[in-house]
Amino acid sequence: MGVYHLGSRAVQDRVGVRGAADHVGRAIGEGIKPVAAAFLELQPLLIAGAADPATGRVWASPLAGTPGFVRATGSRQISVAGGPPPADPLATALAAPGTAVGTIALDPRTRRRMRLNGRLRPTARGFAIEADRVFSNCPKYLQKRDTYEITGRTPGPPVRTDELTPAQAGFVTAADTFFIATVHPAGADVSHRGGNPGFVSADSPSELSWRDYPGNSMFLTLGNLTADPRAGLLFLDWTSGTTLQLTGAARTEFGADGERMVRFTIIEAVETPAGVPLRWSAPEYSPANPERAR
Repeated sequence: MGVYHLGSRAVQDRVGVRGAADHVGRAIGEGIKPVAAAFLELQPLLIAGAADPATGRVWASPLAGTPGFVRATGSRQISVAGGPPPADPLATALAAPGTAVGTIALDPRTRRRMRLNGRLRPTARGFAIEADRVFSNCPKYLQKRDTYEITGRTPGPPVRTDELTPAQAGFVTAADTFFIATVHPAGADVSHRGGNPGFVSADSPSELSWRDYPGNSMFLTLGNLTADPRAGLLFLDWTSGTTLQLTGAARTEFGADGERMVRFTIIEAVETPAGVPLRWSAPEYSPANPERAR
């Protein structure tokens, strides 16, 4: 497969950005450059996305640790010390050899992010990923958080439901950031979505929606959804560490005015109190965020 598969090409052509996508796509490579390796070693958080081999459901999961727990161990490989807790919905996938996994390392302090996708290999200390795609993104829609601390809090037991509770709906609509995991015939991918609080709407206990803001013209996420509607979302409380993981299916609606709306139908939700041991400072919203979510 080239830089883009047919799903991404279909969206690019519909929006009319194939030329721009070809230009930006030159940044996608297989190797981890020294600056990217140095960036990874400074991060206390990595988001991983994959499909559960037993259920086929796609999830996005947070992995946290002392900086250095993620590091480049070669020009095309990263190693991760540790992994998700046994109750995490991705625990089985992230222990299975050959799992197609997408990752994103996002640094709110610098508004930088890096994506690395590939195939997983379990190791004695966690797992390694042999990269087939490595690239960085622009800081658009990424909220700045200046500092963080690693707390000693213990995660609470995960609570599983098949739709959002009223409190979880409020959690979603108050969010300024979430992560979305998608899959395609050759692999998996994780991306970031951001905006001012309210940019995600809880339309019902089983459906969310958000406007797809203009980005880098690659349309990797929407392209994946065109090929396979399965997706996993991760919402994170940057203060308490509580996580809300959702799995389901997403579809994109294209408006006559060129706007795009993504609608996500929930199959299962997993909320974990204090699921991440990081406490971040208050956000400074990205100047790229539209003033109104709608």
